[in-house]
Amino acid sequence: MTTQDLGIAMIGHAFMGAAHSQAWRVAPRFFDLPLRPVMSVLAGRDADRTAAAADRLGWAEAVTDWKAVLDRDDVHVVDICTPGDTHAEIAIAALDAGKHVLCEKPMANSVDEAAAMAEAAARAAQRGVRAMVGFSYRRVPALGLARDLVAQGRLGRIHHVRAQYLQDWIVDPAAPLSWRLDKDKAGSGALGDIGAHIVDATQFILGDTISEVMGTLVTFVPERPLATSHSGLSGTASDETGPVTVDDAALFLARFAGGALGSFEATRFANGRKNALRIEVNGSAGSLAFDFEDMNVLQFFDGAEDSSVAGFRRIMVTEPEHPYVGAWWPAGHGLGYEHAFTHQAVDLVRAIAEGADPAPTFADGLQVQRVLAAVEASAESRTWQQL
Repeated sequence: MTTQDLGIAMIGHAFMGAAHSQAWRVAPRFFDLPLRPVMSVLAGRDADRTAAAADRLGWAEAVTDWKAVLDRDDVHVVDICTPGDTHAEIAIAALDAGKHVLCEKPMANSVDEAAAMAEAAARAAQRGVRAMVGFSYRRVPALGLARDLVAQGRLGRIHHVRAQYLQDWIVDPAAPLSWRLDKDKAGSGALGDIGAHIVDATQFILGDTISEVMGTLVTFVPERPLATSHSGLSGTASDETGPVTVDDAALFLARFAGGALGSFEATRFANGRKNALRIEVNGSAGSLAFDFEDMNVLQFFDGAEDSSVAGFRRIMVTEPEHPYVGAWWPAGHGLGYEHAFTHQAVDLVRAIAEGADPAPTFADGLQVQRVLAAVEASAESRTWQQL
């Protein structure tokens, strides 16, 4: 019995395109999947660059018109790795064409766009077509274990959530403008690009949603050199300058529906912090803490232990019993950034085969978008905003 092919078309081929390509290549080689992902076609704007990316990343074909992939019988999934201003148009068109969709985060640039995408996903689900948002960090095994501990009641009633996402890649004022610093293309700055991740990750761990926020946004460098070229998160600067139209840093307080109090920080100006996604959760019976810069470790405090020996326990989340880990290496051999994207692809393929909605759904993505919009409104009004 042969495994049925699942043709993938990916739109966009930069930083996230490379990460998603790695996932599609690796997933069927390490995980037993009910459908076999086939990297059928890559779509991009520039013919030469797209063809070179397809060859480098392992795609069978390259095209310059993303709409053309929607009519192809060998395409079953559309994977969207483009800037946020294109997400809604591509996702809605793909879903209406009967294609499953994986869309990078944040799902959209506005609540209205996200709502339209969620409505399209709901319509498509009635025809067996699935949609998922690419919040990859919830697929890190240590965060999966954190969610399990909370769900098991090991932390008791949750009181506090502290979340940070700290980077420093634009701390230099001479770093050139990119689409991530343009509100028309990105929707927001640190708030949406990395703040969205900690919103989703904390809600995932708690199994709860944010219901109210109060925040502030800051742009430290309001003007930067225009870029002559880009590579990943970096680029080459020209002599001309242009305005930064998004936030460089976001801070906000949050109340969760279940009663927990949260504090959130997202910045690209934390000099020396490269990719420090940090989460700590405190409950009536225990606590946990995670830092992505030590991503194979979860710190856990059990409040039931005798006080003479109690303390945070350093759990190496590298055992076969831990989420996803059994498909990889012998115990004690760590995973990396790219593995979360592989787990994401695995979960999507399995959900499609099972006829189930993969998580996070577009409805989940819409809820995160509402949090981001509420933070922006709070920063403007300097008041608490309910979702």
